[in-house]
Amino acid sequence: MGFFERLQAMFHSDRVDVRTRFEILREAVSGTMSKFYMARDRKLERVVGLKIADRDKLAVFEARFKGLKKPSEGEIAAGMHHPLVVETYEHGTTHDGLPFIVMEYVRGPGLHQLLYNRDRCLEGQRLRLVRQMAEAVEYVHSRQFIHRDVCPRNFIYEADTGNIKLIDFGLSVPMLPEFMQPGNRTGTPLYMAPELVRRRATDQRLDVFAMGVSAYQICTYELPWPVTDTTGQAALAHDTQLPRDVLEYRPTLNRTLAKAIMRCLRPNPHERPATVGEFLRAIRAVEADDE
Repeated sequence: MGFFERLQAMFHSDRVDVRTRFEILREAVSGTMSKFYMARDRKLERVVGLKIADRDKLAVFEARFKGLKKPSEGEIAAGMHHPLVVETYEHGTTHDGLPFIVMEYVRGPGLHQLLYNRDRCLEGQRLRLVRQMAEAVEYVHSRQFIHRDVCPRNFIYEADTGNIKLIDFGLSVPMLPEFMQPGNRTGTPLYMAPELVRRRATDQRLDVFAMGVSAYQICTYELPWPVTDTTGQAALAHDTQLPRDVLEYRPTLNRTLAKAIMRCLRPNPHERPATVGEFLRAIRAVEADDE
């Protein structure tokens, strides 16, 4: 090894050669700002989820927070420990200078796939899944973070247990004023709150809105607004058109649950539940009545 190679190795000694450390078992699935692999960790001898950031996409996103001490996705994810949130084992940097995250591998499809296929496994489980989704988001908020990309695609349905787990903190930010200023319009358009679409100031209630859209979809297989495309253009309807009442799609849905979901979809964030806990109190009462 020459002098420059030794010098480079010294400065990058904490970087990981992922091609040596991991055996790729399933090719990449592209996410918002990264690629996700099913892999075998040769060091720990277990199957894991391996997430490697896309350099260009990450740079564009992080540029929004220039001058702020924003924690990385790995740092945020590593602090999350909850039964309904995917567990992060390790995070670091590859030899190529790309952030990577090693997490538990959850065996099962994304919730969005089950909804798209109208999978029968959801029958009789909708209220429980809505509650689990809310509990996961409430936990993230208790850790003083806003997820910013709550949607069925970011919940994995665990085939063995029938539970869902929240994933992907790539767009998450601390629940601090400097990270909630107008202008950071990132997320999945069909689930984006109006204040996000319109580049206004935000807070945790944008997650409440996205959770409400997701809950609506779990209960009906449909979205609250007509969908002509999946770009940001579609999200402009979220404060210009009234959402279709969830009871029109599912007349037998419990009225308390229906009211709680529709309240989450209010265009004015001050008219939504102030916290996910408020939403949970309403739907837990429904579960208690069903016992």
